[in-house]
Amino acid sequence: MPGPKDLDPSSSPRALLGAELRHARERKGLSQESLGLKLFVSGTFVGQLEAGTRRLRPDMAPLIDEALETDGFFERNCSAAAKSRYEDHFAEAAEAEGQATVIRQYAPLLIPGLLQTPAYAQAVNRAYDPTATEETIEEWTEGRMERVRLLGHPTKPVLWTVLDEAALRRVTGGRAVMAEALHHIANLARQNRVIVQVLPFSAGAHPAMRGALKLMEFEDAPPLVYYEGVGTGRLEDDPATVVQQRFRFDLLVASALSREKSLVLIEELAQDYTHEEHP
Repeated sequence: MPGPKDLDPSSSPRALLGAELRHARERKGLSQESLGLKLFVSGTFVGQLEAGTRRLRPDMAPLIDEALETDGFFERNCSAAAKSRYEDHFAEAAEAEGQATVIRQYAPLLIPGLLQTPAYAQAVNRAYDPTATEETIEEWTEGRMERVRLLGHPTKPVLWTVLDEAALRRVTGGRAVMAEALHHIANLARQNRVIVQVLPFSAGAHPAMRGALKLMEFEDAPPLVYYEGVGTGRLEDDPATVVQQRFRFDLLVASALSREKSLVLIEELAQDYTHEEHP
């Protein structure tokens, strides 16, 4: 029987690699848990590899080839599946984001990527690296806008964002850029494309004061939590951790303004920026 063909890097290599992994595992008569034991990972992680929501690490590919007797297929194709225009610490999260059916996120300091305008994204990227070339900044901004295209679908993914008031009041890129950015968020909310709530300063201490939070749910894979810091990021699939962070997000929602009051505040701030009044 001929073995699997090497993957074409131009055709969603991670999804194809996941499909090949499922096929090879089932051909060997192994469950996800059984294969996970051979790879020193959980069965849940194997399921996420098969669904394409997690990246196959180069050190794991030879183990898979050995366990499934696939004649080096996964080692040869691992690099094709790993190619991404995003930084290494964010690439896996960005690709998982593209397959998520529901995304819940708390943004403490800036408007998150999926809600950014090109001008806002450019200002953020320039702040990240003041010495980068214009070509580099443009490339980063294009990558951010590519993620924004997820919202081009009328209903998927469901995006529920809790914005800290600090993210709305930190003038990023100038007042005109902020006015455009907040009008953009308000328009998405009024079109019922996203759910947006504002966590006001008056809420005081809250359960996510240590940083940003993102939870992602999928149609055929377990949910994930993504933690992000300066130049670093980590995906977590531990069920207990996911439940804990979902509870934390629910507490944030309970402390935030209602959708209606949040929209009023966002639009008021947008008008303030438009008229160059001090918020």
